Amino acid sequence: MDPHRSRELATTVTRRASIRRPALALLSLLWVAAFAPTSRGLDLVLAGGRVIDPETGLDAVRNVGVTGDTITQVSSERLEGTRTIDVRGLVVAPGFIDLHQHAQNPDGYRLMALDGVTAALELELGVPDLQRFIDARRGASPIHFGATAGHLAARVRAWDLPLPVSILGPEAGIIPQSGPVTNEPATAERLDRILASLRDQIEAGALGVGMGLEYSPGATRHEVIEIFKLAASYGTPVFVHLRSAGRIEPGSSVESVSEVIGAAAISGAALHIVHVNSGCLGDSPECLSMMAGARARGLDVTTEAYPYTAGMTLINSAHFNPGWRERRSLDYGDVELPATGERLTRERFEALHADPEPHTVLIHMNPDEVVDAVIADPSVIIASDGVKDHPRGAGTHARVLARYVREQRTITLMDAIRRMSLMPAQRLEKALPEAKRLGRLQQGAQADIVVFDPDSVRDRATFRASTEASAGVRYLVVAGTIVVDDGRIVEGAVPGRALVRNSALLKRDR
Repeated sequence: MDPHRSRELATTVTRRASIRRPALALLSLLWVAAFAPTSRGLDLVLAGGRVIDPETGLDAVRNVGVTGDTITQVSSERLEGTRTIDVRGLVVAPGFIDLHQHAQNPDGYRLMALDGVTAALELELGVPDLQRFIDARRGASPIHFGATAGHLAARVRAWDLPLPVSILGPEAGIIPQSGPVTNEPATAERLDRILASLRDQIEAGALGVGMGLEYSPGATRHEVIEIFKLAASYGTPVFVHLRSAGRIEPGSSVESVSEVIGAAAISGAALHIVHVNSGCLGDSPECLSMMAGARARGLDVTTEAYPYTAGMTLINSAHFNPGWRERRSLDYGDVELPATGERLTRERFEALHADPEPHTVLIHMNPDEVVDAVIADPSVIIASDGVKDHPRGAGTHARVLARYVREQRTITLMDAIRRMSLMPAQRLEKALPEAKRLGRLQQGAQADIVVFDPDSVRDRATFRASTEASAGVRYLVVAGTIVVDDGRIVEGAVPGRALVRNSALLKRDR
């Protein structure tokens, strides 16, 4: 071969090789990038779990990355963070939001955390003074907290009576003893004071108004409508315990639902009816149908239920005003002292009802078939109505997962999670715009996450042992901080925040 031609060929080969080398290097870098961790800056990774997001419908094996208090990665690619937890075989879901939790104290919060709850709110009774309620918990709660403005407390103030000390936690909700403040209608001057008190609490950050109408039977329909108008002027919901229950007219469950749906229609306020199973008893299907009809005609009406057959309240409250047995088709023996299991006689009941000291009692009022039918309804949010002496304060959410998802199979896992996370978050959004970051497991959502074993999660609390913690919640993350670690509470972890109405929102003209 010609020497000149040989040198030319060698030069060409060298040039082509030099062109191929960068190309091969680039392909190599792309391959490494595809299989390398994409986890720069992640504080926490939950790796390999069954990730469920009820808003998008995601139900797949994914890795979840958390930075600060935010979910920043939901990926099928491998992630690495400062801490990586292998959660293969476990469900990773948005933390549960309980709209109806009375036990606003450290023991109650711990039980809620072990039940998968990342936010426990007092929206039925509300609180007398929101700022004092928040100050008592700031920097001291493992889970988020918040409250409505309490109508019962506003009535006590309007009657110039001292507020009773809450048995539910520092500065928490109150139920006054049956008497003039609960049973008398408000004069015009007292109604003005009630409205002014509620207005102050809403402007302080309350998430709406909480009304226990069965505990204040003296509140007239006019008073109810004026309170609904006040809530509507701020764009906040009204959370209502219905005026009465049973089938006797006047005062039936159907009439009680009609009253508050009417107030919502007149005022434009959003309405949330608490524990439909307690408020409507055997007429729960009819009450749910009424609410569905209201929604179909453009009203913002929601409801909730807890998965237990017995209710609980204070025996000296207006709940037990004369006629309670007839209205609810109950008798004294259906009322039980939780500490001893004693079923009451008429004499024992009357002594306790007259006692100024509050005593909680169980009320055995619903058969399983009523409760099971209510929980199966996809429009019903799950909420505990949690109190110390009732197992619902410890086991509500795990019971739904065990009884209705795993055992009865009357609701799907996706639907259960939706009704314990996304739906309550959506109920909050009118008063709390940042709730759009809650109840979801997706990029940009707040890192409130529950990780549980779908095969073993279950409630353990009973009517005789009401504070037994649920089993099967392996991890709980609240605002990016691990609060339950491998099934145990992390002592000293208190990332819980106050959920308060956005003060930047301007109220509409009254």
